[in-house]
Amino acid sequence: MNNYIKKFGSSTFSSLKVRNFRLYLIGQSISLPGTWMQTIGQAWLVLKITNSGTALGLVTALQFLPILFFGAMGGVIADRLPKRKILYYTQGFSGLLALILGILVAANVIQLWMIYILAASLGLINAIDNPTRRTFVLEMVGSKELRNAITLFSTEFNLSRVIGPAIAGGIIAAFGLAPCFLINAASYVAIMICLFMMRKEELLVVEPVKKAKGQLREGLKYVNNTPLLRNVLLMMAIIGTLTYEFQVNLPLVAKFTFMGGAEYFAFLNSAMGIGAVVGGLATASRKKTTTRGLIKTALGFGAAILIASLAPSFHIALFAMVIVGVFSIIFTSQGDTLLQLESAPNMRSRVVALWSVAFLGSTPIGGPIIGWIGEYASPRWSLATSGIAAIIAGIFGLVTLWNYTSKKAAQEILKPAPVVEQNKVS
Repeated sequence: MNNYIKKFGSSTFSSLKVRNFRLYLIGQSISLPGTWMQTIGQAWLVLKITNSGTALGLVTALQFLPILFFGAMGGVIADRLPKRKILYYTQGFSGLLALILGILVAANVIQLWMIYILAASLGLINAIDNPTRRTFVLEMVGSKELRNAITLFSTEFNLSRVIGPAIAGGIIAAFGLAPCFLINAASYVAIMICLFMMRKEELLVVEPVKKAKGQLREGLKYVNNTPLLRNVLLMMAIIGTLTYEFQVNLPLVAKFTFMGGAEYFAFLNSAMGIGAVVGGLATASRKKTTTRGLIKTALGFGAAILIASLAPSFHIALFAMVIVGVFSIIFTSQGDTLLQLESAPNMRSRVVALWSVAFLGSTPIGGPIIGWIGEYASPRWSLATSGIAAIIAGIFGLVTLWNYTSKKAAQEILKPAPVVEQNKVS
């Protein structure tokens, strides 16, 4: 029994042997709960001001609209520049925006148009930050530990979904909304410190791509010519547009279906986070990622959300959201790993940027749609729509990817860029 536990622990947390990745996770463990606190606070702030699901969907859309328009270019930037340096700037500016929002709320001068501007500004930063963060993981741990590292990071992200909303619910009830944003602003300091403490010589840095015309178009052509990458991204586009709209769905379900307050929204988020933590720990030790596994997960994801939409009571809805969380983390970690391992190194950031566009950039399209359905049909119907979308994506994958065998097409189409020593890259 003891040997089994040791083996499980060793395989589940194998990427933590890498010092730089440990530091990265420590910084994120402090910052991510703050991010979720701001997510809860912002959603409740919009509902407090407007009492409108459509307005909530619009704010969410504005936060992700820049990723839709500029996310692919963010991948080009991440391929051109040292990723660690990029993260200093993106994380620092994200903290500054949280500070501004917190001050405006504390001074009681906040208006809806201000939230719109700040949400869009954060989206611009995330258009660069998202592909940079995702591909920086590979530079820290290498390809052998990539899936484990991605899953552990996703697990930590979702553990923060448990901790952050729980803290936010208590703080909002006791002190109001402003502390949610101010605490998030302060949490970014931890990220900056951990980035500074990393050992440059231990990073597996891919030589930055030299600036040239047509690099965005080159990335799009590369994905289109690689069936695995293209079809996985299309699956994510369907799910990203209509399924991952929990920032819109869950506040509406909490307030209008179960007649609860901010704590109900926080509990639903936390339940999903608990499921994701369980799912992440259960799958972190698995080294193999397949398209069939991705397809099965998409179908299960959709079915779980449909069950949640039919929950007759709040307690059953909480249990259903735990199951949703399990499938959520498995799907995102499998998709992310497949894309990174199947992409040529000198195209990886551009491919991952398109994943961000499909995952997050599609929100400006899906957010208002889900918000409108929730407001004019019912929150249950908006959640059911999300589940149906995931099932459709799974069926698409079943048709296009079920019999696909990876032949490292990415490596055959483009010659990988060389891995260079850190001291050759500024």
